[in-house]
Amino acid sequence: MPGPRVRLGDLSVGFIQCLAQALRAAGQPPDALLQRFGLDSARLGEPDARLSIARYMRLGHAAIQLSGDPALGLRMGQASRLSQLGLAGIAAAQAPTVREAARTLIRFEPLYAANYRGNSSFHEDPKGAWLRFYSISPYNDYNRFVVDSVLSGWLNQLSSVAGSPLLAEQLEIEFDAPAYAAQYVPLSNAHVQFGAPLNQLRLGLQALGLRNADHCPSTWKQMLRVCERELEQLTRTRHLRERVIQLLGPLLSGGREPDLEEVAVRLKLPTWTLRRKLADEGTHFRAILNDTRRDLAMTYIRDTESSFGEIAYLLGFASAEAFQRAFKRWTSQTPGEFRRASRH
Repeated sequence: MPGPRVRLGDLSVGFIQCLAQALRAAGQPPDALLQRFGLDSARLGEPDARLSIARYMRLGHAAIQLSGDPALGLRMGQASRLSQLGLAGIAAAQAPTVREAARTLIRFEPLYAANYRGNSSFHEDPKGAWLRFYSISPYNDYNRFVVDSVLSGWLNQLSSVAGSPLLAEQLEIEFDAPAYAAQYVPLSNAHVQFGAPLNQLRLGLQALGLRNADHCPSTWKQMLRVCERELEQLTRTRHLRERVIQLLGPLLSGGREPDLEEVAVRLKLPTWTLRRKLADEGTHFRAILNDTRRDLAMTYIRDTESSFGEIAYLLGFASAEAFQRAFKRWTSQTPGEFRRASRH
C-alpha cells in the first residue's frame, strides 16, 4: 500500500464567497452545495476557519458541474474582493500604489492561503513585475479553476486599488489551452500563452505605479504592523504544528490513537509545555489529530483499494463503525460515498 501523500495545504473560507457569487451570477443558488461540503453560515463566519486545498478543489469541481461553466474559476476571480483575503487583503486595500498592494498580497499570502509544496512570488525588474502562482500539477478538472481564479482575482483586486481596470501585459498558464481558452482574452492585452513553464501575469511600470485614491498612510502602516505580527505568530504555529503532524502519521499506524504525552516525548518537550505552546498558537492537540486523520483518510479512500476496516485500523480507530461516524462528521459523506464520488 502506498504511503499517505504530503498534505496539500489550506486556505481561508473567505475564498468561498467569490465562488458563491459566481454561482449566483450563473443562476445557481450555492447554498445546497455549500451545505454538502459542511460550509454553513456559521462555518463561513469563523474568523480563522480554513478549508483544505483538496476539499476546495472538490468543491470547485462540483460548482463547475452545477453551473455547467468550465470557466467558473475566471468568474470567481472577477467576483473576488480584497476584503475576502482577511487582514492581508485589508492591508493591500490601503497600499499607496498597485506595486505595494501586489507586494502585500504576496508577502502575507500565508495569512489567507498555504500551499505546502510552493507559494506565490513577486519578481520585479526595470520594466515591470511578474506575479507568479504555484499550483499543484498534473492538471485536471479539479485544479485548473484554482489557477484561473487566482490570476483573474489578482487583476480584479489590483484594479480596485488602481481605481480602473488593469490588464496583464503578458499572461502565461502552465496547462494546455482548455476548450474555454477564448475566455482569457479580456484579462490581457497580449496573446495568452498556454503550456508555459509557470503560471504568471506581468504588469508594466505604468500599472504598478498607479496611485490608490483610498490610501491613508497611518492606516497603511498600522495594517502592515498587524500583518507582520500575525505572520510571525503563524510561522511559529505552522512550525510546531507541522512537527506534530509529521509525528502523527507513523504513530497512527497500528490500530491505536496516539496521545499528547507520546507526542511530547517524541518532541522532547514536557507535556504541559507542548499543550501551552499549542494553545498560545491558537490550536490544540485534538484538532491537529482530527485534521491529520481526516486528510489521511481522504488519501487512503481516494487513492488506495484498502477496506474501510483497514483504514480505520491505520488511523487508530477502535472500529470501522467509529471511523465511518467520524468521516461522516468531517465531510458530510460516508466513506463509500466519498470513494464513489472520487472515482467518478
